Amino acid sequence: MDDSQNSTEHGLLPPGFRSSSPSSKRKSPLRSRRSIFHSTASPHHAPNVAPPSVESHNYEPDESEVWRAANHRMNNLNRGQWWTTGKRRSIRRWMLTIIVGVLQGLIAYFCNMLSRKLSTTKWTYVYAALQDEVKGEAWSGKAYFLFLLYQTFYVSIASFMVYLEPVSAGSGIPEVKCFLNGIALPRIVRIKTLFCKVLGVTFSVAAGLPVGKEGPMVHSGAVVASAISQGKTQVCGVDTSFTKIDAFRNDKEKRDFVACGAAAGVCSAFSAPIGGVLFALEEGASYWSTKLTWRVFFCSMMTLLTLYSVKNLDTWWGQASTEKLFSFGEFASLSDGEVNFSIWELFLFSVIGCLGGLIGACFNATNEHITIWRMKHVNHSKLRRVSEVMAVSFLVTTVSFLMPTIWGRCTELPVDVEDWSDQEKELVDALVPFKCQAGKEYNEVASLIFTDADDAIKQLFHFREAGEDDASTFSSAALFLFFMPYISLATLVYGIAVPSGLFVPSLLSGAAFGRLCGHLLHKLDHTQGTFADSGSYALMGAAAVLGGMARMTISLTVILLEATGDMQYVLPLMLTLMCARFTGNVFNEGLYDIHIHLKRIPFLEQDAPEICEHHEIVANQVMSSDVKCIRPVERVGVIHDLLSSYGHSNFPIIDEHGTLYGTASRNMLCTLLKHRAFSKSSDNNMNPLGPRRVSPLLTFSEIESVYPRYPTIADCKLAPEDRSCFVDLRPYANTAAYTINETASCQRTYRLFRTMGLRFLSVCNHENKIVGVITRKDLLPEALLESLIRVRRPGRELGGGDDELGDSGESSGAIALGTRL
Repeated sequence: MDDSQNSTEHGLLPPGFRSSSPSSKRKSPLRSRRSIFHSTASPHHAPNVAPPSVESHNYEPDESEVWRAANHRMNNLNRGQWWTTGKRRSIRRWMLTIIVGVLQGLIAYFCNMLSRKLSTTKWTYVYAALQDEVKGEAWSGKAYFLFLLYQTFYVSIASFMVYLEPVSAGSGIPEVKCFLNGIALPRIVRIKTLFCKVLGVTFSVAAGLPVGKEGPMVHSGAVVASAISQGKTQVCGVDTSFTKIDAFRNDKEKRDFVACGAAAGVCSAFSAPIGGVLFALEEGASYWSTKLTWRVFFCSMMTLLTLYSVKNLDTWWGQASTEKLFSFGEFASLSDGEVNFSIWELFLFSVIGCLGGLIGACFNATNEHITIWRMKHVNHSKLRRVSEVMAVSFLVTTVSFLMPTIWGRCTELPVDVEDWSDQEKELVDALVPFKCQAGKEYNEVASLIFTDADDAIKQLFHFREAGEDDASTFSSAALFLFFMPYISLATLVYGIAVPSGLFVPSLLSGAAFGRLCGHLLHKLDHTQGTFADSGSYALMGAAAVLGGMARMTISLTVILLEATGDMQYVLPLMLTLMCARFTGNVFNEGLYDIHIHLKRIPFLEQDAPEICEHHEIVANQVMSSDVKCIRPVERVGVIHDLLSSYGHSNFPIIDEHGTLYGTASRNMLCTLLKHRAFSKSSDNNMNPLGPRRVSPLLTFSEIESVYPRYPTIADCKLAPEDRSCFVDLRPYANTAAYTINETASCQRTYRLFRTMGLRFLSVCNHENKIVGVITRKDLLPEALLESLIRVRRPGRELGGGDDELGDSGESSGAIALGTRL
């Protein structure tokens, strides 16, 4: 909207207020400012694609007069009452938390049961075809083509789920982290996404791809929590009676429920409730409180209780079995009262941790380059994404079948198993003969590929090899032949258009790497029993590779401890994971952070970028000075043109002296226009610029009742005579908006913005006059660097030039402000 073309409507601006010239709009000499959407600790060569259209959450309510009136009315109703609104709200909050935990437990049980059923069906027919080939009763290659048929069918369904809902691809952990960081990514927490995510990951796991369902369970829990807390979906249009506007329909409550759901997802995947709480604290939520800790803990507890109850229905009135939950099996001590390792072996575990960190760094770097290529050449077309999935599935199927064929050696099953535990005997029965004689021989490589990943991990953890003799279930060559292709395929698969996680593939490949290290140590020692059993090294290897990929420490330590159920590995796991994290951080970031940056999502890290401290940047240098302001009482035409021409989420309100009066959100302005909450200047003899106010025409509940789908400017239909009417914004303006002085340091600005979870921060001078605004994207490292380059041009001074709102008499209805967010 050109200000010169609207001088009549814009003539009511206060005196002494002028707009910034278009030339003051911030531009980088190297690239457009619109290209700044990601922050990285190390450079990421993201492809030149359009950044996502995202908005920020608003965790702080607008403290307007209508908001205060709503609170005052509630306080009057609760006065002298024992059963207050706050108590009812608290009870409902805990009830919803219970529902979230129970539903996520049921979803995880359904996913596990269905994926195992599908996998069992596939393996049954493939095993039968293999034995028919050995006996000469079937043509050569029948097993491979049958295997390929099942793989292709399962992966087609998984890919179709992503075709229906593209955001259901991947693990979902980066998206949940961004959501909890304050970024409203589109369609991330919708019911349709949940449906596609759960069914998609079920079939992608059953398809034998090197993927896991643990990451998608985190996303699943987040969607369940969001849907239950809001009580209304676009798919069903169902509105429940216990989720009214004064309770949970706001960004802050939704954020806390999503944090509970993420923890419930981890618990449902690993049966690790404490690990789920720590995961939500360490990797998920950017905003935490003591009350939220209790709620997350309670939600995880309900999830575990649900899994415990459902999986033990056959012994409901008897003694329940924990073996039916997810676990890595029982790590029994080889000697009573002693641990399975020596103190000096902690150094070897640290070395394995460093090697795992190096492997994780290589994994992340390789996947980053593959993802960049994929974003340039594949992701812009749904058909290409589906074609890539089919090609990758064919490659995985062929490699998976070729590896046992290349190995070609048949190993005799262990015979002397009288002193073995029941767990070890069951694992022996699970060994796969492939093309060997069933019941007497097995194929070492096929036993790790042609079985569920959970069973393969247990085999690597628990088969005996403690240096007592030369016998070993898996030889060094077999472990190496499995490890290299498997982790390479996992690197390629993560990022294709299927729901997929990386926890189990990382654990399985790491377990193979760790057992290989243990096996080589025993060979070096000539099986004298100097070193710990290979299962302990397999556990350390699994932790090292997963930690090197994800860079988690505290939560991953507890998750692995809860899955193993053995406290003797506390210190080794801590050392291994810390070494893996430190080593990996030397080269790059965690994989989830890399994918966040590649998608160019404006993620705010916990600490301010180092450039703030090194160059002493202040708020005036960071802000956007191209600002659009409105007055406390404004014409409808001015507001409509402003909303139509600019996409800003908030607009400063200034009084006749140019002093900041408050802020007005786009959602509120659109709602006022749609409900025609305006009047003519002659109504009740009101002077539009006088102190007398028009009574609020809308209550706070009426404004917020449509959350989160507020009306847009396209929904506001105005007649020509409506444009001359006035809107009294004073009852609706946020008069307690957060502000910061233009001389404040960048570090303080960053802390205020991120700690409070702001969407919009006004920058004022010493006279409390608005000089600019700061949004999320202005605080990213690349944006700060461009600001530094721009500010250090000759002739640029703090608070001067075009960035300052001077005292000339130029009139305008608005002043351009900031970046849209």
